[in-house]
Amino acid sequence: MHGRLGSRLVKELASGEKGQLTHFNDELLNEVIKECSENFLALQSLIRKMQEEGLDFQTTRNADHYGALINHLSLIRNKRCLMAYVYNRAEMIQNLAWTVGLRLFELPEEIQEKLSYLEKDYFKRHSAALESYMSKVDLNLNVDMVPPKDPYIKVRVLDDLGEGIVVSDKAANFARHSMHFLKRTDAEPYISRGLMEELTG
Repeated sequence: MHGRLGSRLVKELASGEKGQLTHFNDELLNEVIKECSENFLALQSLIRKMQEEGLDFQTTRNADHYGALINHLSLIRNKRCLMAYVYNRAEMIQNLAWTVGLRLFELPEEIQEKLSYLEKDYFKRHSAALESYMSKVDLNLNVDMVPPKDPYIKVRVLDDLGEGIVVSDKAANFARHSMHFLKRTDAEPYISRGLMEELTG
């Protein structure tokens, strides 16, 4: 009551590893929204009661005034906690588009399970906006910002990707533990999804 649920929501967000998504807590979020509605109704009721008694809400200091104040502050606190929860998750989802890939199916299953339906929709729309911008300026912003020393890298396949995958206009067989010499731009999507690793040295 009075902001504790909202505080729990933020603590849950803060308890996870920095930059790592936790499961979307639909149940707790709905409880906080319900508490906000209850605070709002109580606030309206107390203000209405004071108006009916002919009391000035600004100057009167009685139990109803302080009750309204507590409900008002609780409502504001819960709204701020809700916004912090949603905003921080949205930022993490935006970062996924830069680090993992712009397609929802490119996200690992364990990440997709943590997203709500609306967050998946947000990811799709954010990715579509990025793709639209990149196609208009004819520039891929998902590649390294620092130019690589060599455009080709040696990679090891960590998971069996199968045969017939076309890379640089050539079909390749990406069997598990096989090693390949690929263009960095061709390998990066697989590396970011954890399907390949770059071999150095």
